[in-house]
Amino acid sequence: MSTNAAFQTDADHRPITQLGLLTSDSQILSGNNTTVTTPIFTIVGSVQVNALYGVVTTTLGANNTAAYWRLNDATAQSNITVNTGTTLSGAKAGALIVKKDLASAALTLLDASQERVSEPTTLETLYFSPFIVLQKTGGVATNIEFIYSTTDTPTTGAITFYAGWVPLAPGSSLSAL
Repeated sequence: MSTNAAFQTDADHRPITQLGLLTSDSQILSGNNTTVTTPIFTIVGSVQVNALYGVVTTTLGANNTAAYWRLNDATAQSNITVNTGTTLSGAKAGALIVKKDLASAALTLLDASQERVSEPTTLETLYFSPFIVLQKTGGVATNIEFIYSTTDTPTTGAITFYAGWVPLAPGSSLSAL
């Protein structure tokens, strides 16, 4: 089995391994006055996700709300961030969306409309909030999804999503859809 992931490298081409393997998936947002569910990563086996984030590559539409991540096996869904979501309306290219807290918290928007500093709270030891995901038994497709709502007709924008991860069992992987 082949996995399409790699370590990032520094300017001297040395691997940066803190987040684990890095997988990415680029998505164009095109919802038309609706709630949109976008599968971005699929899970095989069990993996620890050390970082889940997105980089806005094209400024998002003016009415992009209730954005969150969840795990879905087509029968059951579990929130990765709170499902009331975060408003991403008009987020500029270069903005980041980040899972930095527990699943009971919303994803964090770091908009690029001005400079930003974001750091862990005194209760956090890491910036990203790691979590473990398991594929449903029987080879059932189990995906990490990005959900958002829009009243634009249609909305616009693009995000490249990233997951830093490590396998927890032989044959386990996380890959872009």
